Amino acid sequence: MSEVINPADATAADQVHPCWSCKGPVDRRALFCHTCSAVQPPSPLDHFTRLGLTPRFDVDLAELERNYFRFQRIVHPDRFAAKSAREKALSQAQAVAFNDAYESLKHPVTRALYLLEVMGAPLPRGEHTVKDPALLMAALQDREALDDAKTLADIDALIAKSQQAFDKTMATLSGHFAAQEFKSAQLAVLRLRYVEKLLEEARIRRAKLV
Repeated sequence: MSEVINPADATAADQVHPCWSCKGPVDRRALFCHTCSAVQPPSPLDHFTRLGLTPRFDVDLAELERNYFRFQRIVHPDRFAAKSAREKALSQAQAVAFNDAYESLKHPVTRALYLLEVMGAPLPRGEHTVKDPALLMAALQDREALDDAKTLADIDALIAKSQQAFDKTMATLSGHFAAQEFKSAQLAVLRLRYVEKLLEEARIRRAKLV
């Protein structure tokens, strides 16, 4: 992950940088220079801070969406059509930064993985599979059940079971983050990824039967 700076952890000096246009002081979180109003390049903020949210797993998705579209309207490249080439490029870079943040945070699995990085406990490189024997056995059984499902009733039962497992794992993951149990959160996010994939495949299978 590229370096990010959370303003809450930064010193006052860290939060100010010179404007590229007039060299005046600009708060790291500001989109525009306070002196000359020139759009600024994206600062190395974490995705949560960029979108005006507290870094945590339990995100208000409605607030996330509102903030995203509000910021996108402000920096949309169309608003800079009459500006210099530099400002057009910077507005595009800001729009991309907000889009990357939104895409990462709106999805629970990617949000959890990113939050682990922000908290200094990223998932170990190359560790993408669940090593819990009980879960692996349950996964094998679920796969067999999906392969054997022939009717809508069979698929619906599997979807209901998977949705229940998904909701339970979400709650478990939320609890681990709240307690700062990051090792346990790493395991839970792998479980969530598996359950989500199974749920998606079951829904696709159902759509083909309708």
